[in-house]
Amino acid sequence: MKISDFLKLAVSIGSPFLAGFVGSIFTVSAIPLWYQDLLKPSLNPPAWVFGPVWTILFVLMGISAFLVWRAGWQKREVRVALGLFGIQLVFNAFWSVIFFGLKSPGWAFADIIVLLFFVIWTAIAFFKISKTAGYIFLPYILWISFATYLNLSIWVLN
Repeated sequence: MKISDFLKLAVSIGSPFLAGFVGSIFTVSAIPLWYQDLLKPSLNPPAWVFGPVWTILFVLMGISAFLVWRAGWQKREVRVALGLFGIQLVFNAFWSVIFFGLKSPGWAFADIIVLLFFVIWTAIAFFKISKTAGYIFLPYILWISFATYLNLSIWVLN
């Protein structure tokens, strides 16, 4: 692997982890003080599941973005796809700020709907550039879809 590819891979994987770190600032303190007391749907996973799932998803998202970036920054479709990737990362980080920081499941649901839209749009853009990148992005779509259900359920139950 060339040095430039290694740097692209590091940035591609680091970006989702950065978004996750920003979100975690608001999440960690809210879990014992607020989230644990909320009513949750029966399909809500135990708390320990979220860390490993997000770690795997961040790595997969980063690899997917790397494969797209490696296809050539000079190509307009690559720049658009990576722009969409960046936008969905912002909505991903803001979800934690809204849900846990502001303690607002309703507004977080509005955010996650927009997030899901951008995640799907990003996946479509990735598929057009690299089928592998698109397929690697699919678990993230599934998780955000599930998270949308969880968010809505928590909002309705509380």
